[in-house]
Amino acid sequence: MYQALLGDAKFHQLLLAFDRDLAATTRAGTCARCRGVLHSGEYPRKPRGRPAGLSFCCARRDCRKRKTPASLRFLGPKVYVASMVVVISAMQDGATAALQKLSQLVGVSRRTIARWRKWWLSVFAASPFWRLAAAAFMPPIDKDRLPASLLERFAGGLQEQLIALLRLLRPITGGVAMRAA
Repeated sequence: MYQALLGDAKFHQLLLAFDRDLAATTRAGTCARCRGVLHSGEYPRKPRGRPAGLSFCCARRDCRKRKTPASLRFLGPKVYVASMVVVISAMQDGATAALQKLSQLVGVSRRTIARWRKWWLSVFAASPFWRLAAAAFMPPIDKDRLPASLLERFAGGLQEQLIALLRLLRPITGGVAMRAA
């Protein structure tokens, strides 16, 4: 089930469409430092197996500050796409054989999965973003089972749950928030 979703081109096209909308909103804004016009460019925000992301920079030569839009495809500076990080990390709770097959399919080592798990349980769980977001869930989310316990709180099938979770994480996927996460 997870494998089919992560391999579904339509699912990734949908996430790309969401990201294009977010990028258009960012592009319509101005530079945070000097309020200059933003120019677009392809920057190396390229997770494994997916197209590069857009980023913007101020048009003024004396500024050139970059502005990275929020994203549903990227999870901060991680190399793999956000949907893979969420799903594979969530599977740590369940079927070991399915996890092993999926991690081999996308080429993720056990050490990488362990780092993702550590990020969810320590860095993410202790972040100001999560402390604020967690307050919206009642009963409280089980921190020891992140992200699986969070994914389970959203309605619908796996695709709808994953998109809802990626939308929730959107504030920590771009710009200054991206570096903090």
